[in-house]
Amino acid sequence: IGDSDIFASQEDGIDPSKIVDHKVAVIGIAPVVNKDVGVKSLTKSQLKKIFTGKVTNWDQVGGKDQKIDLINRASGSGTRTVFENAILGNATAASSQEQDSNGTVQKIVSTTPGAISYLAFSYIKGQSGLKALKINGVSPTNKNVENNKWKVWGYEHMYTKGKATGATKAFINYFYKSSNKSLIKKLGYIPLPSMKVVKNDNGVAKDK
Repeated sequence: IGDSDIFASQEDGIDPSKIVDHKVAVIGIAPVVNKDVGVKSLTKSQLKKIFTGKVTNWDQVGGKDQKIDLINRASGSGTRTVFENAILGNATAASSQEQDSNGTVQKIVSTTPGAISYLAFSYIKGQSGLKALKINGVSPTNKNVENNKWKVWGYEHMYTKGKATGATKAFINYFYKSSNKSLIKKLGYIPLPSMKVVKNDNGVAKDK
């Protein structure tokens, strides 16, 4: 089983026809900032300008007079792909330090004045040094992901080469069972049955 945050078609060098996609959960992703920047909410346009380097000081978006310190995820990161598809579109991200570890991003944003990055919901809870931002006034909650009011989310995929059989099939089915919805929620993810919408590999969502 190969685990991924993105559709196989979104990765160069992969032939999606040769593998089978098993979507097992949904994850929300939110921009996070150092708690002292003085900003609680940004528009999608403001976020795009920050991550493309057009806005470089927090006072340009209602915060304190402080340089914005961008922390991006490593190139090829599934979390980065989901975030950039939703916020940047076809725009190119500004050059910045890149981190692949969620724990490292948590620590850097929590302790670095002016820092901004993004994390999956499951890595935000209980982090006192950082704050998750609203986008266009919408809070980053599971409920808002479920009805697509919160646009920055993606599927958790399990890929198999061909049809899953035996223990592999049993393991994947374990995640589909309604009895395991509480486990998925405990880990910070959203069970598929809770979603009111579906999304394709082009990022287009529609009602189930």
